[in-house]
Parts: sequence; C-alpha cells; structure tokens
Amino acid sequence: MPWRVASVEALANFRLKVRFLDGTEGTVDMSRLVRSDLAGVFAALADPVRFAQAFVDHGAVTWPGEIDLAPDAMYRAIKASGEWMLS
Repeated sequence: MPWRVASVEALANFRLKVRFLDGTEGTVDMSRLVRSDLAGVFAALADPVRFAQAFVDHGAVTWPGEIDLAPDAMYRAIKASGEWMLS
C-alpha cells in the first residue's frame, strides 16, 4: 500500500517530514492542532520533547501513548499539495 509511511522526522514548530513507501515525501503541520482547544489526545503533543518522539509503527506516524495519524489521509493531502495541515 503506497500510503504506508516509511520514515518520519520531527521538525521545529510541530511539523513532520514524512516519506511514504512509494517515495512520496512531504510535510505535516500540526502547529494549529496541538494548540487548539479541540486538540483532544493531540494536546499531549504540544510538549516539543514529546512531539519529537514521533516514530513509524506499522506504516503510521505514532507517538508513545498510542497517539497516531491516519496515513491514508496524510498521503492524499501530501500527494495533492506536498503538505497536510491539521487544525
């Protein structure tokens, strides 16, 4: 499945650099989401140290505490524009 994440790198300002199995690359901007009143479980990622703990597990970007992002939605947005902005 091409939408599975192959690698992730945490960047400054709550952004991620991701690469998918098919070679597609782009960024995920979570800066608005983690600071939002509607962040839910993602509010825990407002701590830059915790945000930097992002890793790939079974093709998804994941953090300790079972927080993850939907790789298929991320892939579609990045394939279309090179970036996925979460708010």
